[in-house]
Amino acid sequence: MHVTRSKLAGALFASAAVVLLAGAYRAPSELRVCADPYDMPFSNDHEEGFENKIAQVVARDLNARIVNYWWPSRRGVLRNSILGGYCDVMIQAPVGLDPVATTKPYYRSTYYFIYRADRGLQLRSLDDTILKRLKIGVNMIGYDYTNTPPAHALSARGIVGLVGFGNFLNADPNADHPDDIVRAVARDSIDVAVVWGPLAGYWVKRQSVPLTMVALPDTDAVSGMPFAFAMAMAVRHRDKELKATLDSVIDRRRSDIIQILQQYNVPMIEMHP
Repeated sequence: MHVTRSKLAGALFASAAVVLLAGAYRAPSELRVCADPYDMPFSNDHEEGFENKIAQVVARDLNARIVNYWWPSRRGVLRNSILGGYCDVMIQAPVGLDPVATTKPYYRSTYYFIYRADRGLQLRSLDDTILKRLKIGVNMIGYDYTNTPPAHALSARGIVGLVGFGNFLNADPNADHPDDIVRAVARDSIDVAVVWGPLAGYWVKRQSVPLTMVALPDTDAVSGMPFAFAMAMAVRHRDKELKATLDSVIDRRRSDIIQILQQYNVPMIEMHP
């Protein structure tokens, strides 16, 4: 049968259109996840963190295979991972993190005082005057790679001489470990620490002495710094379809995600509308 060039071109165009339409609604075969290889309880390269477990829930829902791109959570992490095109999804990011688009949140937490239960402290506020006489540990680097909200808030009250801890581990055995700040409280080398909830909850449970956790308020009235953050997944701004897909997965699998967070002792506070 004779087929003209125009008919052949038309047939090829029609076939391509069918493929494109089908592909537009097909779940991706790979879920390319940005992950830190050394940052428990969030993630590690043995996939033992709660971000790893949540990624597995998402992948199962989408019938996709996880491909992890490992890059430590340090300065330049966004540029060298999701914004660089090496991976497509961050499993956890604070809602409103400007360089990326965030999904609907799936949990919310705040910062906590941590101190030894046998010290007899009754800390309830950053305005407690006893803080001026205590050795206080804080994580120094936040998501925006400036001082964390507690460091700002304590400085605004004239509380100086803080003991700074890094949050980020790398392959160097002498580098900071995420749990160093909690272990320092347990060893009594500092009196109190102010720690982000998920980090606090996980490592407090793993100390040999009882530690007390006291939640800070949503916002600090003195410095104006927020302490509570809603956490979501993140994609590139242009990946609107992927964001919508993840939003629907969060809705469908919310109970599975919450169960994972509870297993890691992540302290969750009420989600704001």
